[in-house]
Amino acid sequence: MNTTDTNPALNPAGTTDMTADSTSGNAGGATAPPRLEVTALSKTYGSGANAKCVIEDLTFTVNTGEVVCIVGPSGVGKTTLLKCLAGLQPATSGTAAIDGRTIAGPPPEMALVFQDYSRSLMPWLTVRKNVRLPLRHLHLPTQEMNQRIDTALEAVGLAHAANQYPWQLSGGMQQRVAIARALAYRPEILIMDEPFASVDAQTRFELEDLCLKIREDFGMTILVVTHDIDEAVYLSDRVVVLGSKPARVLDVIGIDLPAPRDQISTRSLPEFAEQRTTVLSMIRKPA
Repeated sequence: MNTTDTNPALNPAGTTDMTADSTSGNAGGATAPPRLEVTALSKTYGSGANAKCVIEDLTFTVNTGEVVCIVGPSGVGKTTLLKCLAGLQPATSGTAAIDGRTIAGPPPEMALVFQDYSRSLMPWLTVRKNVRLPLRHLHLPTQEMNQRIDTALEAVGLAHAANQYPWQLSGGMQQRVAIARALAYRPEILIMDEPFASVDAQTRFELEDLCLKIREDFGMTILVVTHDIDEAVYLSDRVVVLGSKPARVLDVIGIDLPAPRDQISTRSLPEFAEQRTTVLSMIRKPA
């Protein structure tokens, strides 16, 4: 997969205001149609005797302003699903749609952040120039471009590092640069593929909280693919649990935890432990 982590690398057709049409923190209460809708989606590689069905008949939704996490066993097809949702490859059957429009290519209102930040950042460019990369295709006035970069770096706590190079930063700071680059593009939907898996535990907690802050500050709809069950429960309004081979949706579990969430108090709640156990039990259940 191309590890460039913003939509312009996929399709620089345009951008929209991140704050529009958002119901941040009110995932299930609105009557509006789903922002992202996956219906009976399947993906098969190869044909004939060599055909291999990876995901089959997946159906779920993501509402405006929600954080939804997708979890499942390693190798179940989570990244394949993400590629279909991002328009990087076509589904074999079924559909994925944004606001009712079938995704037939990289959607202009979507940005992606991948796990391997070391490959998605250009080591010969400063932090500021890395964040600027996806904006080159938008033909923005210089003042607006600079404002977007400043806002994105401030949002991820890296305003002080704008003139440094990625190789001068810690892993967690590099991942913040990747997130800032996505924010500068101003997507309405942010998809993240194992975004915090390559950092230490403390940095991971900080980046999880940054993810929730981005949702609140920018009204963004966020879909996260993760192997970490605790992370999924902590971040999510709902968790989509995948299982079996080919992958199917085993269940979509609503996460009823108080807001705002906190790494210590939230994870100490009995409800957190109960919901973590529910998700883990489904993943560990024999196919």
